[in-house]
Amino acid sequence: MIVPKIGKVIVNVGFGKFISGKTSDERKKIADSILTDLAQICGQRPVLTKAKKSIAGFKIREGQPVGVKVTLRKKVMYDFLERLINIVLPRTRDFRGINPNSIDKEGNLTIGIKEHIVFPEVSPEVTRFNFGLEITVVIKTDSRKEGMELLKLLGFPIKS
Repeated sequence: MIVPKIGKVIVNVGFGKFISGKTSDERKKIADSILTDLAQICGQRPVLTKAKKSIAGFKIREGQPVGVKVTLRKKVMYDFLERLINIVLPRTRDFRGINPNSIDKEGNLTIGIKEHIVFPEVSPEVTRFNFGLEITVVIKTDSRKEGMELLKLLGFPIKS
């Protein structure tokens, strides 16, 4: 009698490649620009994620901001998913459906979007940086099959 349901949606942006080798002022401007764009997209303020350890090859120091994430729940989550399914995915260039391999063994869906300007809230003329984002839809279920069926019923365009 357990019915699968969506637990949360996590939107993640890594901007490490934009800020490596930049001065602290330039880093702050880039991070602020990405924070404001992601806040517009999600309707919720993002949280900065910091590097856990230093990596000299990537010019990253411990504690340096390397990304932002937003965890959406309840009404905001369903509003975001509705926009994602009905507006964003059809606007994506060369989109032919979500690959079934994007669903893991617990039934969670993880997709990447290469350009954030496909969201209607973002104006391409105002945006300074084009960045990609990763969207993870966490589903409370026991199997991949149940998760895939729930996603299809919600209207996600999953390839057969």
